[in-house]
Parts: sequence; C-alpha cells; structure tokens
Amino acid sequence: MREDCHARNFRVPPADEVDLSKWPTSIDPLCDSGKAYRKLLAEHVLELSKRQELLYAAPRYAVLLVFQGMDGAGKDGAIRHVMSGINPQGCEVSSFKQPTPVELAHDFLWRTTLRLPERGRIGVFNRSHYEEVLVTRVHPEILEREDLPRSVIEKKDFWNQRYRSIVDWEAHLHRNGTRIVKFFLHLSKQEQRKRFLERIDDQHKNWKFSAADVEERKFWKDYVRAYEACLGATSTADAPWYVVPADDKDDSRLIVSRIILELFNDLDLHYPRTSAKRRRQLHTIRKSLTK
Repeated sequence: MREDCHARNFRVPPADEVDLSKWPTSIDPLCDSGKAYRKLLAEHVLELSKRQELLYAAPRYAVLLVFQGMDGAGKDGAIRHVMSGINPQGCEVSSFKQPTPVELAHDFLWRTTLRLPERGRIGVFNRSHYEEVLVTRVHPEILEREDLPRSVIEKKDFWNQRYRSIVDWEAHLHRNGTRIVKFFLHLSKQEQRKRFLERIDDQHKNWKFSAADVEERKFWKDYVRAYEACLGATSTADAPWYVVPADDKDDSRLIVSRIILELFNDLDLHYPRTSAKRRRQLHTIRKSLTK
C-alpha cells in the first residue's frame, strides 16, 4: 500500500474549518488489479482478526467505529468487507434509523449510549449520534418531534451546544477506555447518481433503492454544509474524523481497514500473562488429561 495512504493523510485536524471541496472523493487506485486488491484486503482482514482476538483476551479497551456518509456512499459494504473476519462474539454492528417514540423521549445521545461496546469488544455504528447534527440540521422541523423546551431550541448557539455535548461525551468514553474512530465516506454527487441508477437497473439491487434517497439528494448542498460544520467541530485528538474518498469502493475499504489497523497498533495489546500459580494449575490438569 502506498506511503501516502497513512491514516494521518485522511484525518481532520482538531478545530479545523473543513471545506469538503478540498478533500478528494477519489484518488489514484491503491492496487493495480482486482486480484491485488483482494489479496491486500484479505491481509488486512486477517490482521484485524488477530487484533480483535487480543482485544477480547485482554479487555482493557473497547473500540467504537462510526460510519457516516451520503446515501450510497458504501457504508454497508465497507463494514461488511472490512469486518468480515471478525469473530461475531466480539463485535456488534448497530444501525440507527429514525428514532422511536421512546428514544425521542430521551436526550439525543441516549439511544447510542445503550449500544456502546463493552471493553474487549468492537462496536460499529452504521450512522450514529451524528444524525442529530446532520439530518436534523438539514430538516430542523424534526426537532419538533423531540419536544425540547422552546428556550433550548431557540438558542442561537443550539448546534454548537450539540457539538459540545458530543465532544464531551466522546471525551468521557475515551477517558474510560473506549477508543473512537469516525469515518466520513466522501462521495461525489456524480458517483451517487451512478449508484442510484445501478440500484434501479439491477433487479438484484432494487431492494437497496428508496425514493426517499432521491428526495434527500435535493438537499445535497445543505448536507455538505452540515457535514463541514460537524467535522470541523467534533474532530478531536482522542476521537478523530477521517475523510475517506468513497468514489472507488475498493480504495475506500483499504483505507478504512488501514486506519483501523493503525488504531490497534497504538493500543499495544498483549495476551494476559500467566502467573506461576496458574501455570502449576495447568500443568496439573495436563497431567490428568494425559494419563
């Protein structure tokens, strides 16, 4: 994999003003062929499987992976391919759709808090708490369903307060052993159109297509502005955002897997040491099994 594809090249600096027009939606192909791509991804998946086993064996940390992006950006595919080698016992994927009446009766971070991974496990959020500063910001009428006090909704710094709540929450999680990595799959409007047409033309992909996706496409510029504000306000040293070029699915999956591997490298995980007492116990048990 090329040297220019280190995680740092896709990371949004803390407190940065983000202009997504300056972040590429595609890069030069990372592999020369489909065969080379599959080989490299398989290597990443195998290494991730080993690291996940270490995480499970020595549960000092939890890992939370957050995926956001426009409709059709490839969130499902990235999760499916990159996490394909992970033991299901040590990983849980949560998808957040429109909130239920019970969820609306709580604060906006409540439903994602319920799905956080415990130490030793990986949690994957396919969409997340960030919907509350993205979709809700593009469609502010949604706030009416949350029955918040008018004095809260009408504050000029309402969205900044939500960003602050998210940053504080993620900082709290980091202090307690949860390592958070957030991926924005950066898709061009032209590529989204192409993928929507594929979903219409291929009957095996018809189930993926929703007319609502086309309606949301009309708000493209609004979503871009919402993402720019969100990424700039909530990318921190402890819970960074990565803007991943998503026009080429193969490249985006390799970049995502590389970033996750770099996270695990930083954790410096090791299997628990076996004490002398425990070794004596195991030796005794082994003798009884070999009689």
